[in-house]
Amino acid sequence: MADRDGLFAGDDPFDIARRWLAEAEETEPNDPNAIALATVDADGMPDARMVLLKEIEGQGTEGGFVFYTNYDSAKGRQITATGKAAFVMHWKSLRRQIRVRGDVTRVEGPQADAYYDSRALQSRLGAWASRQSQPLESRAALVAEVAKLGLHYGTRPPRPTFWGGFRIAPIQIEFWADGAFRLHDRFRWDKEANGRWFIQRLSP
Repeated sequence: MADRDGLFAGDDPFDIARRWLAEAEETEPNDPNAIALATVDADGMPDARMVLLKEIEGQGTEGGFVFYTNYDSAKGRQITATGKAAFVMHWKSLRRQIRVRGDVTRVEGPQADAYYDSRALQSRLGAWASRQSQPLESRAALVAEVAKLGLHYGTRPPRPTFWGGFRIAPIQIEFWADGAFRLHDRFRWDKEANGRWFIQRLSP
């Protein structure tokens, strides 16, 4: 595949995504792993919000992008209903972005437990306390609930059954890099019926 300064080296999109994220971690001042996640609701109305990507798994055509959330949140309910999502990851300092569309499955069991246990205690208690996307009486009520749960669970709260991960298994991945005079570089990976990637350059 055509390359530019090593940006698009190799044919494995997961390797490229991991490399770009690692470079962003050296330059972005805040949350280099932030993604704008898009879903649709039961009426077909699109929705979007920022979440944090926690893992880029696998290689070849067998891989996925993992994030964690409350399954009962608006995005959780929308993803559960459709089984599909998309996201864009943009790095302003590097002038690059990655777009992904794909099918979504849950990440539960030991993998979700391990990530949950790696979080700060207050974040783990917050996962229990927050009824994400539901009306909230006040911030004080939320803080009080966290304190109450802290007394109940101590320092080892278990992962809530309503909280875990989602894995987006891409059917399409696009890499974009800024170019002079708006002649940007765009390469898109499309997953074919035979399970292989079809790669093509797109006009900017």
